[in-house]
Amino acid sequence: MRETGVEDATRRTRLANERTYLAWWRTGLAALAVGVGIGKLLPDHTSTSVNWAYEVVGVAFSVLGIAFIAVGLQRARAVEEALDRGSFAPLNPTLLTALVIAGILLGLGAIGLVIFG
Repeated sequence: MRETGVEDATRRTRLANERTYLAWWRTGLAALAVGVGIGKLLPDHTSTSVNWAYEVVGVAFSVLGIAFIAVGLQRARAVEEALDRGSFAPLNPTLLTALVIAGILLGLGAIGLVIFG
């Protein structure tokens, strides 16, 4: 039988995992909204003939949004399994690096559209 303090800590950690999962979802939904805004709405309000550039950046933001949602589910499951084992599930540093690079490239793409679009 577990100690009460350990059970309470485990409950708090599971609840924190749920909140973190929802944060992954919020981030994904925000990226999807940015994708729609840049790819579909913004070209209608600019005087440019290069709509394809807006669409490419918009689709890329949408793909990033989907990735955030998928990674959030994977992380939530990994943390739950680790809690069941009494261990820790570290975030894959390669995945983290890939998300950072994608965010930087998309940010630069958005800046490029603002400056040159």
